[in-house]
Amino acid sequence: MRIGLVDIDGHHFPNLALMKLSAWHKSQGDTVEFANPMFGCYDRVYMSKVFTFTPECSDIYHCEAIRGGTGFRDYTTTLPEEVEHICPDYSLYGVEEAYGFLTRGCPNRCPWCIVPHKEGSIRPASPIREFIGNKRRAVLLDNNVLASDFGLEQIEDIVRMDISVDFNQGLDARMACDDSYILDLLARVKWIRHIRFACDTKKQMESVLKCIRELERRGIGRYRFFIYCLVKDVNDALDRINVFRAMQINPFAQPYRDFENKIEPTKEQRRLANWCNKKSVFYSCEFKNYKG
Repeated sequence: MRIGLVDIDGHHFPNLALMKLSAWHKSQGDTVEFANPMFGCYDRVYMSKVFTFTPECSDIYHCEAIRGGTGFRDYTTTLPEEVEHICPDYSLYGVEEAYGFLTRGCPNRCPWCIVPHKEGSIRPASPIREFIGNKRRAVLLDNNVLASDFGLEQIEDIVRMDISVDFNQGLDARMACDDSYILDLLARVKWIRHIRFACDTKKQMESVLKCIRELERRGIGRYRFFIYCLVKDVNDALDRINVFRAMQINPFAQPYRDFENKIEPTKEQRRLANWCNKKSVFYSCEFKNYKG
C-alpha cells in the first residue's frame, strides 16, 4: 500500500500518532510519506488534528481517508493496540528526541481540561523502553505522571538508563511538595532544559513554591524552573506571574480556550500573554506599563 499522512496542525511539533502509523505501515512493507494532494496517489490517507482551533484541511484525496484526534472533537477513536505500542518512526520528522506517554489520563477533574473526558483517570500507558528506541533524550507528554505509581517506577527507570527528559505538559506540584521520595527522584532526573510545573490557579501557588524551594535544596538551579500559568481571570493570573517574575523564574502564560472554540481569548488575556511570553519585554517593564 501507499500511505499518505496529513499533519493538519503543521510540523511545528511531531505528531505522535502519525509517527506510530508510519512505523507500523513500514513494518508491513508499505510506503509512507506526508501526503501531497496535487501529485500523490494513495491507497489510504491518515489525517490527524490535535487542536480544535486549527483550520480544517481542505485537501481532497481520492482514496480511503481516516481522520482522528482531539482537534476533530473525536475523543473515542484510538490507535489499534499493535500500532499504539510500536516504537514511533522518528525519521518522519527527523527529531533527535523520543516522544511518548508513560501514563494516560489524570485523577483531577479541572473544569478547563479535556483529559478526564478523553482519557479518564490515571493509568499506565507505555514503559519508556517501548518507545525510546536508540534515543538518549525523551519528550514525555504525560498529563499527571506523578499521580501514578507506574509513572514513578518509569522515572526511576529513566534515571537508571541515564536518559535526559522533558515532561512538557507541566508536573503537578501538589503530588510532590510534601513527598520526599518524589522530590528526591525529581532531583535525580537529567532534565533536557526545564523542569516544568503547572500553576493554573492561586490555590496551586503554595505547592509550586514549596516544590521550587525543596528542589533548590536538592541542587536544582532556579533557572531550570518553567511554570505554565493558565490565564482565565487576568488579575489572578497576573498575581501568579508577578510572583515568579520577582523570583526570576520563567512563567509562560496560556490564555484560556474552551474545546468547542465558543470562547475565544479576550484582548486583555492575549495582551497579558504577549507581555509575559516575550521575555525581553517581560523583564524590562511591568504589565501596567506595557503598551502592547
